Amino acid sequence: MKIVFMGTPEYAAEALEALISAGHDVVAAVTQPDKAKGRSGNLLPPPVKVCAAKHGIPVLQPRRIKKAEAMEELKQYPAEIYIVAAFGQILSQEILDIPPRGCLNIHASLLPGYRGASPIQHVILNGEKKTGITIMQMDAGIDTGDILYRKEILIRDDDDYETLHDKLAVLGGQAITEALALLEQGKLIPEKQQEDLSSYAPLIGKEMGRLDLTQSAAALERRIRAMTPWPSAYTSYQGKKLKIWRAEPVFSVNTFGRRPGEILCTDKNSVTVAAGEGALRIYELQLEGRKRMTAHDFLLGVRMQPGEMLG
Repeated sequence: MKIVFMGTPEYAAEALEALISAGHDVVAAVTQPDKAKGRSGNLLPPPVKVCAAKHGIPVLQPRRIKKAEAMEELKQYPAEIYIVAAFGQILSQEILDIPPRGCLNIHASLLPGYRGASPIQHVILNGEKKTGITIMQMDAGIDTGDILYRKEILIRDDDDYETLHDKLAVLGGQAITEALALLEQGKLIPEKQQEDLSSYAPLIGKEMGRLDLTQSAAALERRIRAMTPWPSAYTSYQGKKLKIWRAEPVFSVNTFGRRPGEILCTDKNSVTVAAGEGALRIYELQLEGRKRMTAHDFLLGVRMQPGEMLG
């Protein structure tokens, strides 16, 4: 099938690679402009551009896809269908109407649940047991179009954003190639989304990494996993930012009369802190100005004492 592909991050690049491997004719890849990275300010291309260039596919990088000149350039690459995965710009109805078979989106949740920009983090935050990929016929709404195909995956208790993202990126490539095969056979049946089952997953910002230690230990541990590796979960210790990278909730520790955030005990491998309900046992952390390290290595240089406070 002749395709224009629209996407930007690694999640999208996995799908592009899968489409190419399946023998589809990707006539162009549309992605975000290169971005400056680090102190050097060097421009780095997005993963979709790197993937497309490797395969000799023309790359378009409009700052605003809805501008007339960008749409005219897009129309120079006729395709049966547009495939969209984490592109990062909203498509106008005029763009959606260009390809004869419309535009399909590879969305990283089981719609209608978790529409929006950050479904992977929010399923972890909310303690969901499964998630998946939905191939959706795009319309003018935000993730409101008809469902065409789904693939599910279980969420492991130790999955963080990074591990779940990587699994869903692979699953997305599988889902879109399977869905296109069914589409070519006339076997895809559109399914309207049930609005009463819908939920929204807004964009994650840095402030969402802050740990409110009055919450339950289970909720805190989910937030740590959802925010790893970015924006990272954090609190403070002795006036410095303290990132928490890995922890587990424990309910066998006596927290009666202890304040949320109070250090209960330390041992050679962990720091245990009272939460609003239960306690959080921390195994990996990072104090401002220092490297990320295990609790064992951290405690060799920082003398945390029972009764001290985090937050």
